[in-house]
Amino acid sequence: IDAEGYDRSYSDRELLGRIFDYFRPHLGAMGFVALMIVLDSLMSAVLPILIARGLDVVAIDQSWQRAGVLIAAILISGALAWTFNFFRQWHTARTVGDVVLELREDAFDAVMARDMSFYDEYPTGKIVSRVTSDTQDFANVVTLTLNLISQVLLVAIIFGVLFYINARLALIAAIIAPVIVVVALGFRRLARRTTQQARRVLAEVNAKVQETVSGIGVAKAFRQEATIFAEFEQVNQQSYRINLRQGFVFSGIFPILNAVAGIGTALVVYFGGLSVLGGQVTPGDWFLFVESISLFWFPLTGIASFWSQFQLGMSASERVFALIDAEPRVVQVADRAADDLRGRIEFRDVTFSYTEQERVLHRFNLVIPAGQTVALVGHTGAGKSSLGKLVARFYEFQDGELYIDGHDIRSFDLTSYRQRLGIVPQTPFLFSGTVADNIRYARQEADDDEVRAVAAQIGGGDWLDVLEDGLETDVGEEGRAISMGQRQLVAMARVLIQDPAIIILDEATASVDPLTEAQIQ
Repeated sequence: IDAEGYDRSYSDRELLGRIFDYFRPHLGAMGFVALMIVLDSLMSAVLPILIARGLDVVAIDQSWQRAGVLIAAILISGALAWTFNFFRQWHTARTVGDVVLELREDAFDAVMARDMSFYDEYPTGKIVSRVTSDTQDFANVVTLTLNLISQVLLVAIIFGVLFYINARLALIAAIIAPVIVVVALGFRRLARRTTQQARRVLAEVNAKVQETVSGIGVAKAFRQEATIFAEFEQVNQQSYRINLRQGFVFSGIFPILNAVAGIGTALVVYFGGLSVLGGQVTPGDWFLFVESISLFWFPLTGIASFWSQFQLGMSASERVFALIDAEPRVVQVADRAADDLRGRIEFRDVTFSYTEQERVLHRFNLVIPAGQTVALVGHTGAGKSSLGKLVARFYEFQDGELYIDGHDIRSFDLTSYRQRLGIVPQTPFLFSGTVADNIRYARQEADDDEVRAVAAQIGGGDWLDVLEDGLETDVGEEGRAISMGQRQLVAMARVLIQDPAIIILDEATASVDPLTEAQIQ
């Protein structure tokens, strides 16, 4: 599975540094979570110790009064452990949710800031996958990391207690620990690679579904449902195979780690039993070792297997940060305001191509005075639409100069500049909502009277009478609830309401009847 052109490799240190930057504003909340982790780990470690002492009290001292005190202590410790764990989980979910919210907003903001060449080159479904799925995987790895910290602390506390009770048995248990760590680290590189492939192929599936849904009408018109399904099945089968490979890698580590941990448990049981028979440890201490060893191995295997799961989140964060860090091709060198724009356009020796193999303009020159109407005529592919896209700063030209009112087009603030620019494309796009909502899209503060006045400028507003609810007619998703011609009229009104200095009509009347076209003229 190929990486995207804007993908880049980050070291673990770079990724962790970026992740920490997102958590920096939440250090207070993370401090509280850390406190809850410490208290939860202490209570979890205390429980087997209290139970062991209870066994010794009953078996050796035969003091039921002391046993009652220990039982009460066990109940209190269990309740405290549950309470600390609850607050840890709650504050973790809240903090991670805040961080993912910010990360997803940054990723979406980066998507909005990319120029049109970015969307020409990369499928929409893959971009959506990074903003949604990958940010969620990032959240999962953060939660996993906090659980890891809790497990590390629990292992340290339990090992300290075991070492204090019987150093010999504790060291026997510790012998297996390096083996577990080495086995887990051996899976690290393989897990990272398969995880990256799995995320990329999921993006391929999303892209194929997105394309199919968008073009379903064309597919049905040309009876290509079977062909589209075959193409989807090919991508889906590829995803299936890679997910199986990833599942094999992830599922293989736990049986191996459990087998190694089982060997360690057997050694502790054997040598601990000999120590009880020899009178070196009490039955309660032996129980403590047998009981605690499971508490010791489970976090340790969790720590070891963490590396394979950790790669899922690291790979996801790498993909999200690559999207955020992608360099835009359209770059402004200043932030000149365009409030008083008059609309003079000058192309001076402009050379432009969408790709290295697709040159559209070569040393092109054109001057359009302010207030003048100019029609560009030429065969398909001659570059008529490209000129409008360059004026709109949707694309960056490779050579030459483009001036607006005598100023370099790169010197304007894009938001201010585009407020003075109106574009009506050949294929209009409407957002879900009413006709009025879509007209008001260009100037959100416009009131109903202004919207109605602008709509009336086109053909006297007669086209609104055909709509079921006039300006309040719901246009549906992408405007599919109204005709193509009606969508074009809405798009025209959307441009007029912002009173632009420059209007670009890219065959904007191609979908309306001759009478309506005459009214627009």
